[in-house]
Amino acid sequence: MKDFEILVLEGAYPSSVAMSRDILDAAARMAAMRGTPVPTWGLYSIGGGRVSLRDGISVETTRLPPRRPGSRAICVIPGLGADPQEVLAQMRTPDGLAIARRLARHVAIGGQVAASCSAVFVLHAAGLLDGRRVTTTWWLAPALARLAPTTTVDADRMVCADGPVVTAGAASAHADLMLHLLRERFGPRLSEQVSKMLLLEPRHSQSTFVVPEVLASGHALVARLTERLEKSLPDVPPVSALARELCVSERTLARHVRHATGKSTSSLVQSVKMRRARALLENSRMTIDQIAAAVGYQDATALRRLVRKAAGVSPAHFRAAASVGR
Repeated sequence: MKDFEILVLEGAYPSSVAMSRDILDAAARMAAMRGTPVPTWGLYSIGGGRVSLRDGISVETTRLPPRRPGSRAICVIPGLGADPQEVLAQMRTPDGLAIARRLARHVAIGGQVAASCSAVFVLHAAGLLDGRRVTTTWWLAPALARLAPTTTVDADRMVCADGPVVTAGAASAHADLMLHLLRERFGPRLSEQVSKMLLLEPRHSQSTFVVPEVLASGHALVARLTERLEKSLPDVPPVSALARELCVSERTLARHVRHATGKSTSSLVQSVKMRRARALLENSRMTIDQIAAAVGYQDATALRRLVRKAAGVSPAHFRAAASVGR
């Protein structure tokens, strides 16, 4: 049995499938050069044969082997180009039900499963998320939280590991997922070398990529709140005042925000501030102190703390990255 079984579902993102192949191929070549254990892997589907991905692309797969006790294989599901309801409908088909049974069995006998983006909903359909902390692409996190009330959905995390279940954020986070799995199975040195070889920069949070308007998910009240926050910077009113403006109680406002975004009201405020700060860091010559004042902080220390918590890097990181891109 392989170290990594890439389970390819119909409609998967070609980029996620390719990223799995590229990272594991690079890891195998790098390990062979170093004389260390070489990761083994393969592309699989429930029935084998050619599987259609998005945009008319397809890939050849091998039939997924039976689950055997003591398996140490990591079954990885690349992100899917579908919304949650489409994924769940796919999981109700005969092949989908067979996949769910295989995944549940795999975990039950000691195996590990991993998924990114909307493929995390496949793990939900297999009953593997109950009572666990997981992540998914940030704009689908509220939907997952509603579907899986016993699951803690941490949308800020890029990769989240809870026992045998490892999940990752949006489609490009699949690279972060694969590097994490490599690091856990084959050690940090190989993972770091692959990251450098493929110019993949480790990322720890999705927070810096969140677009507050998208988080509103068409929810009129939360969209109005987000617009009000954007316009009020740097002088954001207290939550109590915002609730009065919107003619609701603080508790009602918090419930609507949580339902639409999966976040608390204060976390939504922080997302708005983070977005403005990043835009100013990347597109202005303002100092860190000036940017801190522009988003409502008294000094740069508070801004640095926000950016470090949300992105795992300093504000200077975004400024440097923007300079390289120009």
